[in-house]
Amino acid sequence: MLALTNRLPQLARTAWRWLREWSGDAAYERYVHSAASLRRQEPALSPTEFYVQQLERRYSRPSRCC
Repeated sequence: MLALTNRLPQLARTAWRWLREWSGDAAYERYVHSAASLRRQEPALSPTEFYVQQLERRYSRPSRCC
C-alpha cells in the first residue's frame, strides 16, 4: 500500500501529461521546444498567434461534410 501511495503523484503527473497531449493542450509547449531546438532566425509565435495559426490551418481546408 505504501508503494502505491508513493507512486500516486507520479501516476497523476503521467496521466495529466497524457491527457494534455491527447487533447492538444500541450501543442504550444511542443512548438516552443521545437522552435528553440531548431534555432530559427525569426522569433517564436506568441500563444495567441500560434492559436490563430492553428485555427486557420484547421478550418481553411475544404470540409467533406454536407
